[in-house]
Amino acid sequence: MGSGQSKTEPEEQVFYSETPIQFSDDVVNQLADNSASAAPSPARQSTLDSHIRSRIQVELTRLRQEEETIKQEIEQALEKENLDRERALAGEETVDESEASGGVKSGAVLLGDLEDLKQKVDRYHKRREDGSLSELQSQAQAVVECYRSNATTPLECWREVTNFKLSVAQVEQHYVDSLR
Repeated sequence: MGSGQSKTEPEEQVFYSETPIQFSDDVVNQLADNSASAAPSPARQSTLDSHIRSRIQVELTRLRQEEETIKQEIEQALEKENLDRERALAGEETVDESEASGGVKSGAVLLGDLEDLKQKVDRYHKRREDGSLSELQSQAQAVVECYRSNATTPLECWREVTNFKLSVAQVEQHYVDSLR
């Protein structure tokens, strides 16, 4: 009931200018130059460069402060460990208040942690040198090459993708087994 009357389609209106619009040669040249070059203008580029430089400086300052803090903490820990070692050599039994409260660890514990860390690094390098990773990289390269050669028909690469997925699953399973 009346739904046909409530739907009015907007009519397209076209306006025609009786006088042609003219632009100066300078405006046309500037627009042509701007559209032809993908790089920003020199003023914009210098603004971007200065902004990036300032952000880099801020981050560099933060990292230097963090590094200095870490150096101080390490020096304090080494100094404390040396004092504890001197006391132990002198026959005094040391009770470390900060260690009792969960703070700095003793030298023996640190050496144990260091050995554990070395073992983990060795296992990491061994896994990295493992042939399964090189096989995985070759499978990934095969997928990339297939996609490049079949840019218009990427579905032709289903074999390479399936082989890559199987290789990833094998590497994941090998990793999970190595953790057990």
